[in-house]
Amino acid sequence: MMRKWNVQIFFVLCRKVFKFAMIKATIMTPQKFITLLRKEAATYKSFIETDSQDWIVKGFIDVNKNVYTITNDTKVVSKIIEILLIPKLESFAKNNGLELLLPSKQNFYPDLTFRDNDGKLFAVDFKSSYYNGDTVNGLTLGSYWGYFRERDSVKNTDYPYNAYKAHIVLGMLYKKSIVDNEKSVYSINELTAIHSVIEHFVFFVQPKWMIANDVPGSGNTRNIGGITNIQNLIDGNGPFAELGEDVFDDYWKGYFNKTDARTAGIGEPRYYNLATYKEYLKSQSEKLKKLQ
Repeated sequence: MMRKWNVQIFFVLCRKVFKFAMIKATIMTPQKFITLLRKEAATYKSFIETDSQDWIVKGFIDVNKNVYTITNDTKVVSKIIEILLIPKLESFAKNNGLELLLPSKQNFYPDLTFRDNDGKLFAVDFKSSYYNGDTVNGLTLGSYWGYFRERDSVKNTDYPYNAYKAHIVLGMLYKKSIVDNEKSVYSINELTAIHSVIEHFVFFVQPKWMIANDVPGSGNTRNIGGITNIQNLIDGNGPFAELGEDVFDDYWKGYFNKTDARTAGIGEPRYYNLATYKEYLKSQSEKLKKLQ
């Protein structure tokens, strides 16, 4: 009897040791985390689409089981997609020895923080847009001001920007449907009659710097713009991809729009794009030579 118990205890200990070893094996490098997240995101299309490739969300339901269709407004659509995916990402974290942390405030960066067993942090931001043909309507990749420049501060973020091992975009692209549902109220039994407001999803995972453009995302806002070609987004083929993350950081940390340049006493912005950035660096190099 004692021998039987000893064998059982041995196998229990073996399982615990094996489980511990597996968890330790999931200590993340940035590339390993990105690879795992890409594998996870590859399952989202089938999760979020029907067999006919339209969105599984048809509208909102009240206590009387009336269904009200939703608008295809980008902000509304994006938030609902995020709500659908967060439980999936929680499971992803647990399955890979990670902890998923949500921001303490609504406007904090990033949307999701993943922490491994050694305390290393990985930032993941949801970014969504609709597309026509091969081009998305536009992506903004977060601020180039505030926490992006003050990287050891906790301004609009729970953890300093420098505390993260990687800053990653989980991209969600979709087509808008031509629908005229908003004037109608449906019953729960009429779900198949409701045409979804969006369809044909595309998901991708890339480091932020690899899909960043060299111009702001919108107007005079302090947002980094993203590239707009779908295949280049999937492949991570932005203008900084061959130049490296250090160049991306230097470029956007030194970028000023006209208003900010005047406020800072610079006068005119130092550069507007990568071509003028190279000219600016050349002029600075020539100044240094004169001082030698």
